[in-house]
Amino acid sequence: MIVIIIVAVLALLVVIPSYNSLKTKNIAVDNAWSDITVALKRRADLIPNLVETVKGYAAHESGVFEEVTAARGAIGQLKIENIDPQMAAKAEQALSSSLSRLLAVAENYPDLKANTNFLQLQGSLTDTEDKVAASRRFYNLAVTNLNTAVETFPSNMFVGMAHVEKRDFYEVSDEEREQIEKAPTVKF
Repeated sequence: MIVIIIVAVLALLVVIPSYNSLKTKNIAVDNAWSDITVALKRRADLIPNLVETVKGYAAHESGVFEEVTAARGAIGQLKIENIDPQMAAKAEQALSSSLSRLLAVAENYPDLKANTNFLQLQGSLTDTEDKVAASRRFYNLAVTNLNTAVETFPSNMFVGMAHVEKRDFYEVSDEEREQIEKAPTVKF
C-alpha cells in the first residue's frame, strides 16, 4: 500500500508541474502574439497620417497611396483569436513593401523631407518597426519554449490533457525574404 501511495505522489509531482508548465508556455505564446498585434496596430494607426502628409506634396502618386491603404487594411484584419503567423507575416511584408514605396516617393520632395510633421511620423514609424521586430523575436522565443515542452519528456505525455499543441513560428518565406532584401533603402 505504501508503494502505491509513493508512486501516486511521485506521479502527481510530475503531472502537476508538467501540466502547469505547458499551460504557462501556451499563455506566453498568446501574450507574445498579442504584443505583435499591438505593435502592428500602432504602425497601422501611424500610416494614415504619414499618407496624408505625403499626399500634400505628391497628390499625383495615388497608386502608391491606394497600395498602402490596402496593405494597412490587411493588417487591421488580424485578430488575436485567430493566430496565423504566416498570414500575419505576408500582410506585414506587403505593408512594409508599400511603405518603402511611399517613402521612396517622399524622397523626390525636398520640402516634404524637411517637414517637421513628416519627420516626427517617420521617427515614430521607425520606433514602431523596432517594436514589431522585437515582438516577433519574443513571440518566436515563446513558441520555441512551448514547442520544446510539447516535444520533450515528461511534459509531452500531458499535451492532450493540457489541450496544448505546437505553434508555428512567425517567419517570412524565402521569396518574401528576397523581396525584403531587394526593397529600396530610403534615407532622409
